[in-house]
Amino acid sequence: MMENCEYNSEYTNDSLSTAGEEVIEAPTPEYLQRKLYFLLEHLKTFHADLPEAYQMRIPYELLTGLANSLLNDTIFEIVKGLMEIQHVTEKHLEQLRLQVETEHNIEVQEWVSKIHDEEELEHILNLMKIKHSQKLKETDIKLVLHLDQKVKDQQSTLERAGVPGFYITDNPKDIKIQMHLLDFILRLSNMKFEGK
Repeated sequence: MMENCEYNSEYTNDSLSTAGEEVIEAPTPEYLQRKLYFLLEHLKTFHADLPEAYQMRIPYELLTGLANSLLNDTIFEIVKGLMEIQHVTEKHLEQLRLQVETEHNIEVQEWVSKIHDEEELEHILNLMKIKHSQKLKETDIKLVLHLDQKVKDQQSTLERAGVPGFYITDNPKDIKIQMHLLDFILRLSNMKFEGK
C-alpha cells in the first residue's frame, strides 16, 4: 500500500552511491520473507494468548494480511503517532473534566461563605448538587463523543494506510478486535528483527 517507504541500509545488501548521494536498495525478497515469517510467528503467539472468543474473530488470513502490512515500518510509526495523539487527547479531556469539578467546588465555597443560615445553605447546596451533577453528566457525554470521534479518526487512518482489520465502526466487538490488533502492532514495534 505504501510504496514510498525508505528502508535503512541495514536491511539491504549494499548501498550504491552516485555523485555523492547514497541510493538505498530495496530489501531483498529473502529478507522480506524472513521478516514476514518473524512477524507472523509472533502474531500467532499473541493470537494464541487471547481468549477463545477473540481467537475465533481473528482468522489466520487477517494475521497474514497484518504481517504483510507490517513489512512496511511506516505502519509502526503511524500507530505510535496515533497512540501519542490519543494520550495527549486523554490528558486534555481529563483536564477539562477537572476544570468543571473545580468550578463546581469554587461555586459551592462561595455559597458557603455567603449564607449563614444552616437550612437555607443546605437547601442551596442540594440544588447545587443537582445542577452540578447534571453539568458533569453533560460534560462527560461531550468528552465521550470526542473520544468516539478520535477512535473513528484512528480507524480511518489505519484503514487508509492499508492495515487489515481496520475500518470505521461503532460495534463494540469489532472495536475490541481492533484494540487487540493495535496491541499486537505495538508489541511487535518493540521487537528487533535481525534478519540480515
